[in-house]
Amino acid sequence: MTVLKSVALFAVAALFEIGGAWLVWQGVREHKGLLWIGAGVIALGLYGFAATLQPDAHFGRILAAYGGVFVAGSLAWGMVVDGFRPDRWDIAGAVICLLGVAVIMYAPRGN
Repeated sequence: MTVLKSVALFAVAALFEIGGAWLVWQGVREHKGLLWIGAGVIALGLYGFAATLQPDAHFGRILAAYGGVFVAGSLAWGMVVDGFRPDRWDIAGAVICLLGVAVIMYAPRGN
């Protein structure tokens, strides 16, 4: 159950961080205005709180692993929201990153 909770929290954190960054991008680069930017800043703040809910107590481990989630999640976001079509190298890189997440977060430890 702890692994499922952790995976769900990574998904929530990715939604907040990637979505927040996308909202800021839209507000600034696409000239959609301060409301979009403000919503993005709030979402980015919520990302910070979501990360604190991970069962593992080590900040460095959580953020290192989240980096892999961010890579894969960003590609997925681009596909769903912006119509981005990743090539095989994008997909291979995302898979490698997610394997890294699994090793960092869920490998058996002697602690």
